[in-house]
Amino acid sequence: MPTLPETPPSEPVSPDAGLYRSGTAANLAGVPVETLRVWERRYALTQTERSAHGQRLYSPRQVERLGLIKRLVDHGHPVGLLARLSVERLQEMLAPLHTASAAIHARALRVALVGPSLTMRLSSDLRGSSTMPACDIVRVCDSLAEAPHNLQDARADIVLIEVAELSDALLPQISQIREAAEARAAVVLYHFSASGTLDHLREQHCLLAREPVPPADVIRMCVSALGNEAPVQPRQQPARQHEGAAQPAPVRRFSDADLEAIAAAGNSVQCGCPHHLADILHIVGSFERFSQQCASRNEDDAALHQDLAIVAGQARALLEVAMDRLARAEGLPLPSPASEPG
Repeated sequence: MPTLPETPPSEPVSPDAGLYRSGTAANLAGVPVETLRVWERRYALTQTERSAHGQRLYSPRQVERLGLIKRLVDHGHPVGLLARLSVERLQEMLAPLHTASAAIHARALRVALVGPSLTMRLSSDLRGSSTMPACDIVRVCDSLAEAPHNLQDARADIVLIEVAELSDALLPQISQIREAAEARAAVVLYHFSASGTLDHLREQHCLLAREPVPPADVIRMCVSALGNEAPVQPRQQPARQHEGAAQPAPVRRFSDADLEAIAAAGNSVQCGCPHHLADILHIVGSFERFSQQCASRNEDDAALHQDLAIVAGQARALLEVAMDRLARAEGLPLPSPASEPG
């Protein structure tokens, strides 16, 4: 019987060897392959090898790094910042999140809410799950201006703040709210903001998210915020003068409260158009007001932002005509003339 040649022992695979194509690497890291491609194109995440056909080949270490980035992004960190960091630094950033998450899961997360729609949006996500802590809403305030008084001594883990148009003028209020609630961390949700304002809030160690944000992601951001605590350093900003702001016409027909009432009301339209149209009106109205603020703050391009505000106001008015027709057809609540915003 012939003797078979001995099989040479297999050599260990180097953690830096390119083994996985993009699809496999994305699956192993828990990242949608489309997202991975966007990240690579925008941020040049990894210096990968290439196959004979020009395809990216990821090493085990690179896949590990992608997985760390994905988990930190889920906790609210911007991918553009993470793209420049090493595996060791990413692991350091993730470590306190594990500690915070374990401590929080042992009890309910104490949350103070500032904003008109947060309670309704979060109501289905407050009981928690195996991967998410339960939430105990300790204080609620609809008004940003009244929040520093209403949230006194709330002793919250997190203060969650909803601001449609975020500007430098609101920075002192946000700091005051966080201090009044004795919050360990803050998460700010917004529709529109100048990049400089966002930078100031990051300096105050706030987590930021542009709306719309799924409620479950909001809770994840809260958990992440507790893993990134830092002393609050309020940055007082001088009050801005709002002279010459654009005055778009026609007058606003539906307030935010009116739109929320319509979206929440039952109706026979199975496609959910009242809810979707209310969302669009929220966003267009928010952009209209944000453009007015830009026109007031920046003399160099005030005329441009004034025009944007007027065009947004005209679009908002057309959508309000459609909403009025839809609400009447479905018997949905309409604002009384006395309550219409001016």
